[in-house]
Amino acid sequence: MLKCKNINKKFSDGEKDINILNNINLEVSSGESIAIVGASGSGKSTLLHVISGLESACSGEIYLDNKLISDFSEDELCNIRLKKIGFIYQSHHLIKELNVKENISLPLLIANKKNSYVISKTNEIIEKVGLSNRSDFQIDKLSGGERQRVAIARSIIHDPKIIFADEPTGNLDKINAKNIFSLLTDLANYNNSSLIVATHDLEMASLLNKKLTINNGMLKSI
Repeated sequence: MLKCKNINKKFSDGEKDINILNNINLEVSSGESIAIVGASGSGKSTLLHVISGLESACSGEIYLDNKLISDFSEDELCNIRLKKIGFIYQSHHLIKELNVKENISLPLLIANKKNSYVISKTNEIIEKVGLSNRSDFQIDKLSGGERQRVAIARSIIHDPKIIFADEPTGNLDKINAKNIFSLLTDLANYNNSSLIVATHDLEMASLLNKKLTINNGMLKSI
């Protein structure tokens, strides 16, 4: 469902170009889970941003459902991200002015789903992530692990075909990290969503179908 061919990405430091991604080739099947392991600054986040359409590649081709995403307008890309893609960051990026239920339901509201569906789907996801007793809480009243549960719930409520997770447990202690990672993989399996996780945690990475490493901008199998 996702295919990347010879993806390159460069940044300039003012004096010279720095290669972040070098001829990246990657194929992701429906329902497949992939870990991308690498040190800080290795290009993991950039890779996720590029293949999800959040950033543009300098060269190469990215296909989603056999369609070249560089052919899409910005409005079309936004629509794809709204309907087909879920993204989870290391920092949860929740809206503090909204409560748990409102944060989770936001993708459905933006997509103009019927109110009855928004309510039922939101309640279903809140129960799945174990936050039924926190649904009306403001974000600043939650623990770090609870906030990340909200972020995961928000990313999967619209049943995305593919979920990108950028160090989703990086700010959590070991026990919370394991619980959150297990929740994420369980929900991806439940929705038959493909899952691509950028992480430095080899133990977490070992739980996914495929493990890749990025080094000097090049992606290789572990």
